[in-house]
Amino acid sequence: MNEKVAGRPYQLRAIKRVGETFERDLGRQALLVMATGTGKTRTPVALVDQLMKAGWARRVLLFLADWQALVTQAMKAFKENLPNTPVASLLDDKAAAARVYLSTYQTMRKQIDVVDGAGRRRFGPGHFDLIVIDEAHRSVYAKYGELFRYFDSLLLGLTATPKDEIDHNTYKPFAMEDGVPADSYDIHEAAVEGYLVLPKAVKVPLKCMEQGIRYADLSEEEKTEWDAKEWTEDGDVPDAVGRHDMNKFLFNEVTVDKKLETLMTDGHRVEGGDRLGKTIIFAKNEEHARFIEKRYNANYPQGPPTSPSPSTCSTPGSTCPRW
Repeated sequence: MNEKVAGRPYQLRAIKRVGETFERDLGRQALLVMATGTGKTRTPVALVDQLMKAGWARRVLLFLADWQALVTQAMKAFKENLPNTPVASLLDDKAAAARVYLSTYQTMRKQIDVVDGAGRRRFGPGHFDLIVIDEAHRSVYAKYGELFRYFDSLLLGLTATPKDEIDHNTYKPFAMEDGVPADSYDIHEAAVEGYLVLPKAVKVPLKCMEQGIRYADLSEEEKTEWDAKEWTEDGDVPDAVGRHDMNKFLFNEVTVDKKLETLMTDGHRVEGGDRLGKTIIFAKNEEHARFIEKRYNANYPQGPPTSPSPSTCSTPGSTCPRW
């Protein structure tokens, strides 16, 4: 194993156990469960390097990802750690020739139908020796399963959040027993060993996020907006929205503003407290993310304040005003 690429003990153990699954157990699928931030990209890069040296990956390998940003991240990791291995992204060059190909599912699904002048598929079923699925989960397999069934190759899945429910099972596509991946390294283990730090939760009490919104509690103006909103394709208008569906249907200014204020006040700061540290905000979808960005820019046009600012939101526990 190339310890310069992935040299932490748990990374070496993960690579070894995947190798044992393929060679000793004669398995053709393997699943690695690794907490975000523990090298979920570097580990398969080191595995690819090992398989190439061992002659198990003589032709090309495929790294699949669901988002373009992940393809870019993986591309960078391969180039930095395996500089002598030809790597290409099908997002940038559909005709590229390489040993390691990187692609989104959508792009590869189109590429398997590409044929040359003689009618031969560019990517036949035996073209790849290994397929690596980043962020492997049941929905990906259900949506793009034909890709993994089409290619006759070894298959490696990576995930930080495995599930073993009947309808959302991460293990079955990889022929693994529920709860028993090839290897697992969760956030608690990483925290104990000093590689990660456990998060600290800060509760932002808002009545609408805890109880949802009822049509009957709205003002006449808000009811007018509610009635005009396109809720479903059938035109059905609900009489209430539960708390779990708040960000699915409604993007509430007060809710977002209050949470942003909490982040600016209690968030991790660097440079002696003058600047907010690196921060990730999770949104329901792209539309929600853009709404959060809009509210951030409206409240903090000059960037985050250096000291707590006066509240721009209603007091905790109040009802939700217009969204």
